[in-house]
Amino acid sequence: MTEVSVAKEDAVTADELVVLSGVNKHFGPLHVLQDIDLTIGRGEVVVVIGPSGSGKSTLCRTINRLEGVDSGSITIDGDPLPAEGRALARLRADVGMVFQSFNLFAHKTVLENVVLGQVKVRKADRKRAEEKARALLDRVGVGAQADKYPAQLSGGQQQRVAIARALAMDPKVMLFDEPTSALDPEMINEVLEVMQQLAQEGMTMVVVTHEMGFARSAANRVVFMADGRIVEQAEPEQFFSNPRSERARDFLSKILHH
Repeated sequence: MTEVSVAKEDAVTADELVVLSGVNKHFGPLHVLQDIDLTIGRGEVVVVIGPSGSGKSTLCRTINRLEGVDSGSITIDGDPLPAEGRALARLRADVGMVFQSFNLFAHKTVLENVVLGQVKVRKADRKRAEEKARALLDRVGVGAQADKYPAQLSGGQQQRVAIARALAMDPKVMLFDEPTSALDPEMINEVLEVMQQLAQEGMTMVVVTHEMGFARSAANRVVFMADGRIVEQAEPEQFFSNPRSERARDFLSKILHH
């Protein structure tokens, strides 16, 4: 092997941020993830789509160990996922997660929701944490809501606060688990716009979504899952115009014609 090809191979490996290898997961008799192999590069936006019950959300949740796995390995930036304790808290700071249900602290203001993790987990100075929180809330378009409580905000605003909260930890990768599925239609775009902006800025993202427009425009790669397996993966243009598997063709014909 020439020196050039070795250097090139190292560069490729260095750019692998999240690697799932031979991952299996059962819920009782249900085999929800079956031999999952998936590598996500630094700065890549991977959108995971597929029918309900295909394992998409479970896949997303294994990456920050909200779900353990039965076999196989997952590494983030070369390190295996820690089992528990402080190392796990640090991992969760490195892996930002945005859920469908916002998961904000109801009894804390919007600002405090974004400050808390920085101070508690990242041990940031409170004044700096507040400045950063305000800047991030401005960035996602809810700066004016900083002193309100989550219940005083619309669903779209709460979800943008949740994104700001995850970004405040300077994560290496952001996971989005159906972030718009609990929102009213008119609020979906305001959240997708923030996500689109993050994608353009080079944030590594894994997005489980039913929003095909977002998949087309923001993804570097579409991963299609069915029955706990990755059936195919391709660039959006290729996937949407010419899916290779019968399963994906069937799925797309059902959702794109409605």
